[in-house]
Amino acid sequence: MIFASSPLPESEPPRDCPLCPRLVALRADMRRDHPDWWNAPVPAFGDPAAWLAIIGLAPGINGANRTGRPFTGDAAGALLYQTLAKFGLSEGTFDGRPDDGLALKGAVVVNAVRCLPPGNKPTPEEAHTCRRYLAAPVAALPAARVFVALGQVAHQSTVKVLGGKLPKARFAHLAEHRMPDGRIVIDSYHCSRYNQNTGRLTAEMFEAVFARAVSLRGAAV
Repeated sequence: MIFASSPLPESEPPRDCPLCPRLVALRADMRRDHPDWWNAPVPAFGDPAAWLAIIGLAPGINGANRTGRPFTGDAAGALLYQTLAKFGLSEGTFDGRPDDGLALKGAVVVNAVRCLPPGNKPTPEEAHTCRRYLAAPVAALPAARVFVALGQVAHQSTVKVLGGKLPKARFAHLAEHRMPDGRIVIDSYHCSRYNQNTGRLTAEMFEAVFARAVSLRGAAV
């Protein structure tokens, strides 16, 4: 078993969260087939005093579902953590393992859907059901004023949790949305292997999102 820890332990779902039947069934299958994997809701990772919150989609089957740390163990994490390092938002070296010693500074990563979904695609109902486990860490991060949403599902959940209105906050890469209390959401295409391989998202495009986030650090009040 690979163990994970959270900077916000009181906000985490239970290890055997029963709320989404389809995800519960897949979890049971994964525990049977891979008993040494994490195979549970993936906790947040990062700095509990973060000013920047990065909202992902859901655990990948060979990534966070295996390792227990967001964006760790598959291709998406290399670009994310490389970019955070470039902007001074991490310490240590990312090596794709939850025990690699990597730590985030001023940033935290939370998935919109905490459990592995079949085909990496949660249903709208699953995303809605899991929103309580995005609202809880957001409430526990009073210093987080800038949010980067990776992909449309993360965008929708983030806007909803922050009290925004989706018709007025349409997803687009590098789009910015100011929420009712002044917090700011910046959209990015997800840093998935598929998006990187097809050129939908380049390293330069991804870095532009975080450059903008850093520039807005003092403006989201």
